[in-house]
Amino acid sequence: MRATTMWMGVLLAVVAAGGVAQVRGPVTAPPLISSDGAEMPIVLQSAQLSVQADGGIARSTIELVLRNPNARQLEGQLQFPLLPGQQVVGFALDFDGQLRPAVPVPKAKGRQVFEAIERRGVDPALLEQTQGQHFRLRVYPIPARGTRRVQLTFIEPMQREAGGWLLRLPLQFAAPANGVDLRVAGGSAMPRITGTFAPVALRSDGAGYVARLPRTSYRADTALDLHFAGATQARAYTQALEGEHYFFAEVPLAVVGAARPLPKVLGLLWDSSGSGRQRDHAGELALLDRYLRAAGDIEVRLIRLRDRADPIERHVVRGGDWSVLRRSLQATVYDGATDPGGWTVERDVGEYLLVSDGLFNYGQRRLPALRKSQRLYTLNSVGAAADNVRLSALAQAAGGRAITWQGAGEIERAAQELLHDGPRVMALDASGADGLAMASDRADAGYLRIAGRLTQPQARVRIRIAEAGRTRSIELPVAADGSEGGLAAHLWADYTLRTLRADPERNRAAIARLGQRFGIVTPETSLIVLDTVSDYVRYDIAPPAAYRAEFARLKAEQGKAEHASRQQHLDGIAAEYAERIRWWSTAFPKDRPAAKHVDLRPMATAVIAQASAEAATSQRETPAPPPAPSAAPASARRQLRAASPASADSLDRIEVTGSRIDASAAASGGDEGAGASIALQAWQPDSPVARRLRAAAPGRVYALYLDERDSYANSTAFYLDVADVLFAIKQPRLALRVLSNLAELELENRQVLRVLGYRLLLAGQPGLALPVFEQVARLAEEEPQSFRDLGLAHAAAGQPQRAVDTLYEVVQRPWDGRFSGVAMIALAELNAVIATAHTSLDTARIDPRLRRNLPLDLRAVLSWDSDNSDMDLWVTDPDGERCYYSNRNTHQGGRLSNDFTGGYGPEEFVLREAKPGKYKVEANFFGDRQQLVTGATTLHLWLSTGFGTVRQDDQKVTLRLRERSETVLVGEFEVR
Repeated sequence: MRATTMWMGVLLAVVAAGGVAQVRGPVTAPPLISSDGAEMPIVLQSAQLSVQADGGIARSTIELVLRNPNARQLEGQLQFPLLPGQQVVGFALDFDGQLRPAVPVPKAKGRQVFEAIERRGVDPALLEQTQGQHFRLRVYPIPARGTRRVQLTFIEPMQREAGGWLLRLPLQFAAPANGVDLRVAGGSAMPRITGTFAPVALRSDGAGYVARLPRTSYRADTALDLHFAGATQARAYTQALEGEHYFFAEVPLAVVGAARPLPKVLGLLWDSSGSGRQRDHAGELALLDRYLRAAGDIEVRLIRLRDRADPIERHVVRGGDWSVLRRSLQATVYDGATDPGGWTVERDVGEYLLVSDGLFNYGQRRLPALRKSQRLYTLNSVGAAADNVRLSALAQAAGGRAITWQGAGEIERAAQELLHDGPRVMALDASGADGLAMASDRADAGYLRIAGRLTQPQARVRIRIAEAGRTRSIELPVAADGSEGGLAAHLWADYTLRTLRADPERNRAAIARLGQRFGIVTPETSLIVLDTVSDYVRYDIAPPAAYRAEFARLKAEQGKAEHASRQQHLDGIAAEYAERIRWWSTAFPKDRPAAKHVDLRPMATAVIAQASAEAATSQRETPAPPPAPSAAPASARRQLRAASPASADSLDRIEVTGSRIDASAAASGGDEGAGASIALQAWQPDSPVARRLRAAAPGRVYALYLDERDSYANSTAFYLDVADVLFAIKQPRLALRVLSNLAELELENRQVLRVLGYRLLLAGQPGLALPVFEQVARLAEEEPQSFRDLGLAHAAAGQPQRAVDTLYEVVQRPWDGRFSGVAMIALAELNAVIATAHTSLDTARIDPRLRRNLPLDLRAVLSWDSDNSDMDLWVTDPDGERCYYSNRNTHQGGRLSNDFTGGYGPEEFVLREAKPGKYKVEANFFGDRQQLVTGATTLHLWLSTGFGTVRQDDQKVTLRLRERSETVLVGEFEVR
């Protein structure tokens, strides 16, 4: 089961409810421990908290022992946000009574490994960042009537208070336990404890300070406050790690803000994407009101950012009166995804305000570079749901500031930060150190925080600060003390990552390297725990230190076989292609085949008996199975259908929803496919919403969509249907905006993104489809379909060399056995791209055995969006012979590729020499073994005549099938 509220809810509620983070308001109780479908709730048996303080930074570790009182093991998945400033730096699970630390792994590989092991029935644990400050933890199992111990570590800045630092730890989550063991280390003296519980004193144990917080001391609002002494002078902390020395320094500064001069021309970048509906618009307008009243007379150039930037809207404000601009902002329609680019920086704009959550998920995904004289301020009201790190990095890089607030009570503070300038770092350099990075270029909570790497035992850091219209310099000595503990290395990595996040696309490799080296969860790096050393070897993941010797031994043995295996794979592909060439070179008869008669009754009886036996066995072997599908087990169903070439005329016709961008028939060309055309079935969405929109006047369709949207906000099918209607009534810009909402629906859902990419290609937008398929390839690099889709998108975008290189990845790499056959399809497409390119391409890296184009009269390819689903391509020729899974080679030479029964395809029908007549192309939904992402499976069909020739003609269509056994007519080839 995939419960979003189960035992990990205990651990992560600590984070989601404030955790060990800075808390400005009252502490609220986290969710109760629960598990959907569990007979009894998970119980917290014990809890431990450990805190290490270095100056104003805390590293906190939470360790929980949880008991599952149920008779079956449980599994869970939970998504959660972190608060600004928090950074996950460690995660561990217990195996055989010992905590095993997680190790860093490239993000895409981590998900691939988790799902591969999950299919084997032995799950690891995976902690990954999804988008912005959102994280996802996937863990299995808590044994039946057993316990599991889990540990999470993260670092964060503490809250400044008079004379020192405050760290607040909400403890309501621990109320079911008998008590909490607390350990504190660091600080210049023993910290004080206060909080909403009976007095508890710390005592020294030689290595730090410890205390026991008894269960009787908890109340509903229980929180533990740790007070640490704070230094009044600048201080540096050092750490040695893996042969390098790092430092972290805190420099106290008096924060005296002065009103800053405001520009004569303001650029207002207003994020108007669909996620913008969740922002605090009243607070945004209140801040803007303070800004414009302070500016007095000012010109405002408003640019709304969605899937594409709107034209500039110019407003002149006199004496602080901005009522016209206010009404325009209040009338904003929030819809579509977020592309921060697509507009031009204007020379006379003094500064820009970006009002956004920072979740850039579409198009260029990059803010245009401002001029050196221009500042950028970012305004964010959604807290942890935003990408605070990126917003801060963008503002800091442009000399501005990231302004965040939550609730009306923080508006005044936010306005002070927006309208006033405090001390700011203008320059930073050092002798004896390099790699300098800052938490912020401003003195947050009265302190500058700087980190770097020591290149000499003694270093001097020079800081040039601007304040109150003048500049001054501070020089700070740093000396390596040989300490192996501390936080300096992680803080240096964290501050460096923050800077890189201003442009994550450009800095992707650097972000990945830092995350993997320091074990930090980033957009490019996850943390994973595997069960056995052999699993680390199998997936080439460096294990924790205790297992590295065994890992090295097993890895050496594995390496001897890898080269031979890769060569064997390529030899196998060459053999397959040689067989395809033999088929292509064969002259098949074009007369009418003899009729065949098959008695299906004995086979049907046997299959039904086998299905009943398999179902009974499955029930005996599985204590708590999921609800059984209505169809027979897959193996039995496949046998039955293989024996049943039912006539197309006897198939039930079922209404489906779908789309067609261009249904016009066109002749193919060249020597192959001459005199052939394609006619597509004219599909229309048939949902109630689609019917309502089609019945409306064209000018009212978009307004009706907005009226319906809240009822279907999380439905992929809804946005697809609306986009189809808008395309049909010739409103492509609005159709593309609606379609782009798929990028915002689910964080990093590759299946939804695939559908979006297919639809953008159909709409003639390969430039928009390319970054979508690039993201899918990063998310699912273990699936050959990801690279095939990306290669075809490059071809559609007029980039044949990149198309060939990407498609060859599909051909040459060994893939999981469930993807058998994809390489042959990609190889045919690769050779067709080479043959039809207008320029000479570099094909040196392609095995010579594979470099041969095989032109075709007719070709049809079916692919779909949902994993673990069984779709079928059927093509019936003019003689009535159907080419399908049980008749893959027809009398006149029709040929069908491997039958994919576990998603995502593709399946390919090819015919070199077609006899005259009509060829019917159908798609059949046989069944699935999953809860479909879209509420229906989206199919993508590509029909070609003259394939692989300069006169190749392609027609593409997408449609959706909702139920098993649905069959739809896609279109027809007509050969004259």
